[in-house]
Amino acid sequence: MRVKVRVTGIIQGVGFRPFIYRMAVKNGLKGYVRNMGDAGVEILLEGEENAINNFLKCLKKEKPPLAQIHEIITTKLGGEYEYTDFRIVRSSEEAELSGSVIPPDVAICSECLRELRDKRNPRYNYFFITCTDCGPRFTVIECLPYDRENTTMRDFTMCSFCKSEYTDPLNRRFHAQTVACPKCGPKAYLTTSSGETLQCRDPIREAGKLVSEGFVVAVKGYGGFHVAASALKDDPLMRLRRVKHRRQKPFAIMARSLEAVKSFAEVTPKEAELLTSHMRPIVLIKKNADYYLSELVAPGLHNVGVMLPYTGLHYMLFDVVDDPAFVMTSANPPSQPIVKDDDEALKTLGNIVDYFLFHNRRIAHRCDDSVVRVHGERQVFIRRSRGYAPAPVMLHEKASKCVLALGGELNNTVCILDGNKAFISQHVGDVENVETREFVRNAAEHLAHLTNSKVDVVACDLHPKFTTTRLAHDLAVQNGWQLIQVQHHFAHIAALMAEHSVDEIVGVCCDGYGYGVNGEAWGGEIIFASRNSSEIKRVAHLEKQPMIGGDLATRYPLRMAAGILQKRLNVEDWLMQNKRFFPHGEGEVRLILQQLRKGLGVIETTSCGRVLDAVAAVLGLCYERTYEGEPAMKLESAAINGKDVLQLKPKIESDFLETTNLLLEIFEGRERHAVTDLAFSAHAYLAGGLAELAIEKALENGVKAVGFSGGAACNEILTKLMRETVEAAGLVFLVHEAVPPGDGGLSFGQAVYVGLFHF
Repeated sequence: MRVKVRVTGIIQGVGFRPFIYRMAVKNGLKGYVRNMGDAGVEILLEGEENAINNFLKCLKKEKPPLAQIHEIITTKLGGEYEYTDFRIVRSSEEAELSGSVIPPDVAICSECLRELRDKRNPRYNYFFITCTDCGPRFTVIECLPYDRENTTMRDFTMCSFCKSEYTDPLNRRFHAQTVACPKCGPKAYLTTSSGETLQCRDPIREAGKLVSEGFVVAVKGYGGFHVAASALKDDPLMRLRRVKHRRQKPFAIMARSLEAVKSFAEVTPKEAELLTSHMRPIVLIKKNADYYLSELVAPGLHNVGVMLPYTGLHYMLFDVVDDPAFVMTSANPPSQPIVKDDDEALKTLGNIVDYFLFHNRRIAHRCDDSVVRVHGERQVFIRRSRGYAPAPVMLHEKASKCVLALGGELNNTVCILDGNKAFISQHVGDVENVETREFVRNAAEHLAHLTNSKVDVVACDLHPKFTTTRLAHDLAVQNGWQLIQVQHHFAHIAALMAEHSVDEIVGVCCDGYGYGVNGEAWGGEIIFASRNSSEIKRVAHLEKQPMIGGDLATRYPLRMAAGILQKRLNVEDWLMQNKRFFPHGEGEVRLILQQLRKGLGVIETTSCGRVLDAVAAVLGLCYERTYEGEPAMKLESAAINGKDVLQLKPKIESDFLETTNLLLEIFEGRERHAVTDLAFSAHAYLAGGLAELAIEKALENGVKAVGFSGGAACNEILTKLMRETVEAAGLVFLVHEAVPPGDGGLSFGQAVYVGLFHF
């Protein structure tokens, strides 16, 4: 019997061909296996029918741990046997099928870590130790198929020892494209801030000592540079905040071990599972009562973003120091992508850091760290990137057209929907300039190439001035693609529907801003969506509130608070008492009061984020937003140990939830109640009111599911309280699990809206 088998999925770069080789030999089969130019694998088998059937059964059941099989296509062949053995043959550049993709970068495996520490092993102390089960993939590949000559490892010729393992079918480095050792692989070296090489026997451990001593070191990793500093000392962090213009934004830290994390944070079993997974994301974990790291790591927040080492180099940084953790934050100038090239690092980071820890392997594609948090037992993505991208989100149905979606403007990703697979790119960030625009374009092109996707439609946000909107128009004209613009909050709710495969939903969508279908500033919406009636519409929202000074109100939340409170009381004295929190002091306050009196040219918004900002300002928790979501995050941190002292009944007028009275009650309750309790009361009112509105609309429309999406769905308190109310009403409550609820999941929402709802 002769058969040809085509396999699609994540099957290149995961030890799949060696696995196929061993299974074929075990079953006495002849033929070959080879990688294809479409990221799939082709297998030709010759042998007994029973042996082939057994092989196919084992193919699904015993595949390598990192492999994902999406489809197996078997074709019977005629003719005589042609092969006398089974072998791995030269890859083909032929690209016939779409939907396969190379795997994400994953953490060093336990076997490689053991060898790293074994003095008898030839790779003892070798920072770039990897095998078929671990190491970089997405960040090293330049083109398909996944062979060494198509990666940045082609710059390093294997020595005889590495070659012997690479060609040994019984070795776990059999056809491991990143195989290397101290003799033939990438080298690490330490330099000054100006790039002058320092002569030292052990540059990695020396870098760890420098960080521990209070110096700032740029560390080159798999997908870009990190800036490393002591997590115990204030001085380097004050300096880092000053030169990076990050006054308050929290820094991520890398802890030496799970035990070290438990010394300063409360770690649940689910959080421990995520921390130690081969994806190794940053996990937002609650600080414990004995938290002893510098307050400058995550100022004003109840939690801290922690990851564990995911490369040999990271582990070695901690070897000769006692520090429980280092600050390990992405190295990028404001509004720029993460730095990945050596020359670029010297130019942009030279005035920020004291030293560089380089290695001489090129990074093909930048890839930032992923960030997650846990609500109860549920994982919530803040950012889906390293360890996850570009692995697809699998859907329950196939789209009739191939869609490229470019997302919005903040925390951006791009997405390709091809059949029943949604491929989401690595984290791009805020798309506000030429550099990030090019990053979006390159990420889209690379994703299309990796998945062999033939795009039909390009999707983007409804906002006419977004950089991604203009890019979508350009791509549509250049390639003859259809262009479809999708309303921001409709995309969020479509993402939730596709993730959970529901045909109807009433979705609560809360965030900072989204361009409404009427051109207004939305952000606290109740959306009814039905695929049965091909309908998606806004059915309710939060009360419209004035944004005094437009975008200035998003940066200085006292402006937001003043606009809301002015409806019920005179805020002049209060604003004057707080004039020091405005950049231009008393003069600015007088201008604000003048605008409030005249009410001319005032933009209104239904944004939930802006209401949370106003509460944070009234409670004195945040007077200036120095990073995205800061006031709301500090408000949640204050509320985490609070209780609902106000017990406000949601006031629903027609189809909107009133929020003016909420802020007034909080303002007037400042003398009588603790800040923590008022902060919690604000969450309780918004969660209860929005849930009540959503339940009402669900019952009106005969809908069984209520969902929560948008950036505010990252908030644990809002999500928990909303869930309790919805489930008490006998309805199903849905949240995101596979993609971020915020704008990192927007491109996915746009893609499924167009691919599954529009056509």
